[in-house]
This record gives sequence, C-alpha cells and structure tokens, in this order.
Amino acid sequence: MLVWKGFNCIVNSRHLHLLSYRDAKRAAYSQAIARLHQMAGAAASTLGKIMTDPNSPASTRVRAADSILDHAAKAIEIEDIAARVEALERAAEGQK
Repeated sequence: MLVWKGFNCIVNSRHLHLLSYRDAKRAAYSQAIARLHQMAGAAASTLGKIMTDPNSPASTRVRAADSILDHAAKAIEIEDIAARVEALERAAEGQK
C-alpha cells in the first residue's frame, strides 16, 4: 500500500508539473498571438502597397494579391464557423 501511495504522489506531482508547463506554453503562445494581432494591420497595409505598386515586379504583386485573397477567405470561413458555434451553443442552452 505504501508503494501505491508513493506512486500516486509521483504521478500527481508529474501531472501538476505538466499542467504548469502547458499553462506556461499557452501564456507564451497567447503573447505571440497578441503580437500578431497588433501587427496584422501593418501587414495588410504592406501587402496592399506591394500589390498596387507599379514598380514592384508582377510576380510580387500577384503573390501579394493572392495572399490578401487567401487570408480574406480564411477570415470569412472563421467568422462563419464562429457564428455557427454560437448558434449551436444558444440552441444547447435552450434545451437545458
């Protein structure tokens, strides 16, 4: 029985360590995401400027345009999914 208690103590300690490590990683990742959000406007402006600059090579302008269209499509998809999830959550709450 003493061995089992010792094993449980080790497992619980390791589990707590992993949770703390995961929380620390999540906090660092959240900070990185916040930084990306802060820079998104500047990035979009840069792509727009490159796309409309007649002095930029055509391939560079096409790549900027493609990137803008790709990110815009992804943003619409994410907004649509978020709206669907919200509707499902409201429906689930109404069934309780």
